[in-house]
Amino acid sequence: MLAEHKLKALLDLTSHCSKEELAWMHGYIAGLISPATEPSTAAPVQNTGVNKITIAYGTETGNSKRVATDFAAKAKKAGIHAKVVSLDQYRLNDLPKEEYFLTVISTQGEGEPPEAAKKFYDHIHHNGFSLDKLKYSVLALGDTSYPLFCKAGEDVDEQLLKLGGSRIADIQKCDVEFDEEANQWFATVLKKLGENKVAVVTPAASPVVPAEKKATGKKSYTGTVITNINLNDRGSNKETYHIEIAADEVEYEPGDSMGIVPENASIVVEKILSLSKGINAGKKIQYKNETFTIFDLLKYKLNISHLITAVIKRYAAIVGAEIAETKMDLPDLLKAYPVKDTAQFEEVLAILNPVAPRLYTMASSPSAHSGEVHAIVAKDIFTVNQEKKYGVCSAFLGSLKVNTTVKFFVQKNKRFRLPAADKDIIMIGPGTGIAPYRSFLAERDAVGATGKNWLFFGEQHFATDFLYQTEIQNWFETGALTKISVAFSRDQPEKIYVQHRMWEQGAAVYSWIQSGAYVYLCGKKDPMSVDVEHTLVAIIEKYGEKTTEEAKEYFLQMQNEGRYAEDVY
Repeated sequence: MLAEHKLKALLDLTSHCSKEELAWMHGYIAGLISPATEPSTAAPVQNTGVNKITIAYGTETGNSKRVATDFAAKAKKAGIHAKVVSLDQYRLNDLPKEEYFLTVISTQGEGEPPEAAKKFYDHIHHNGFSLDKLKYSVLALGDTSYPLFCKAGEDVDEQLLKLGGSRIADIQKCDVEFDEEANQWFATVLKKLGENKVAVVTPAASPVVPAEKKATGKKSYTGTVITNINLNDRGSNKETYHIEIAADEVEYEPGDSMGIVPENASIVVEKILSLSKGINAGKKIQYKNETFTIFDLLKYKLNISHLITAVIKRYAAIVGAEIAETKMDLPDLLKAYPVKDTAQFEEVLAILNPVAPRLYTMASSPSAHSGEVHAIVAKDIFTVNQEKKYGVCSAFLGSLKVNTTVKFFVQKNKRFRLPAADKDIIMIGPGTGIAPYRSFLAERDAVGATGKNWLFFGEQHFATDFLYQTEIQNWFETGALTKISVAFSRDQPEKIYVQHRMWEQGAAVYSWIQSGAYVYLCGKKDPMSVDVEHTLVAIIEKYGEKTTEEAKEYFLQMQNEGRYAEDVY
C-alpha cells in the first residue's frame, strides 16, 4: 500500500497520461520488480505501437498454416494481437482496410498458388483497387528442385506493391527446410514494426534457446517396378502407361500424388557432350555440395529440356549472342549458338536449373494395393521444327523395365480427399484424370463404403482408349460403381466430351448434389476444367431454378464446404 503523499503523486501523474504512456509505465514498473538475479523464462513484452496484424496463409500440405499459427503466438508474446486466417476464408473486401498484413504462401506445380489461395491470388491480379494504407510482407515457401521456386509468393509480393502497399520487410523465400529462415523473417518483421514504437521494455533478460529444427523435407522411397504396360490398344493415337511400383512401408492416402525426378536420355546427354568443344565426360565437378562427373550431372541432375527464358538470357550473356525470347532444349541452343571452349561450357552448366520432379496422382489404394503405388502416365509427344520430341518424364517412365529401381516421394493433397464412407461422390476425369478415381473406387470397395459413386470418363475412342475398362465394368457389376457415363469424342462426327454427358444427365447430377454428394474433377486444366465448371453452374442454374448469380454463389458455397475439389494440370 502506498503512503498518502505517494498515492496522490501517482494519481496526479497518471490522470494526464495517454494509454501508450500508461503502457510504458506498466512495463517499466514490471522491469523494476522482476528479480535481477534470476533470468525470466517469459518472453520480453513489447509495446510496438502496432495493436494488431493479420496473418493469412495459403497452403497445400499444411506447412503455411503451421508457420502462421506459430507466428501468431509469437506476436501475442510481443503484445500484438494477430488474426490468423486461411486465404480461402479471407474476406477479400477487407484487404483495402488492412494496415498490417502478413501472408505465408506456398508454390505448387508450374509456379502456381495452392488451391486455397487461388481466389485471393486472382483477386489481387484482376481487380483494380488501391492498397495505399497497407503495410505487408510475404513469406514464400517452396522447393528449389522446381524451376519456378517460390513464384506464387513472388507474384503476390510484387502485386501488393503495385497496388500501393509498402513492404514492412522484403519477401523471404524458403526451401523445404524452412523453419530457421522463417523465424528470422518474422523476427525482422517484429523489429520493423517496433521502429516507430512508443517504447520497448524488457523486464529481464530471457535465456536464448535455439529453436529445435524440425524435419520438413519430403520422405523419399525406393521402389521396384513390377508392372509397366501400355493401356491403349493398337491403332490408338496415344501411349498411356500403367506403372506399378512395390515399396516397403509406403504411406499415402487416396488423392495424394507420387513425385518422381526423371533421368535425361543418354542419347541426348551424348549429343550435348559432342557440342561441348571437347569436355571430358568423366571430369568431376561440384554441384550443390556433391561431386559428380559431367556425364552424371547432365543425366541425373540438370534440366536440359525446354529451358526457361531466364536461363536462355544467361546463356546469351555467356556466349555473347542475341537470342530471342523462346524456349529451347540445350542441344538445340548449343548447336545454334555454340560455346567457344570447354571453360564456357562449364559456365553454361552452372546456370542450368535442377531437374524438377513431376507429380502423378496415385492410381492405387493403400487398402487394396498394400505396399504398392500405381501411376498412370500419358507419353507426351509433340513436334518442334518438324522434329518429333517427347516429354522428359513421360518418356523416362514409359521406358522403365520391370525390376528397375526407382526413387519417388509422396506429395500430400489434403484438398482432394474422400469424404465419409456414407457420402455420395461424383467423379469427373477424362484421360489420365481417371487416376484418383481408380484409387477412390478401389479404396471404397476395399473398406465397404456405403456411399454411391458416379464416374464420368472421356477419351478419344471406345475401342482403343477406354482406360481400365475391365476394372470399371467389374466395379459396376458388383455395385461398387453405382453409375458410369462415358464420352468418346472421336467415335462420331460431332465431338462429345464429359461436360456434354453431364448436361444430358443434368437433373440427376443436381439431385445428387442437392442430396449432399461431393464432386471431384481431375484432368487437364485448359480448357477441360473451365468447361466442366461452367456446365456445373449451368446445371445448378437450370435444375435449381436459380439466377446465374445465385448458381455461382451455390457453386462457391460447395467449394467453401469442401464439396467440390479439383486436381488439374
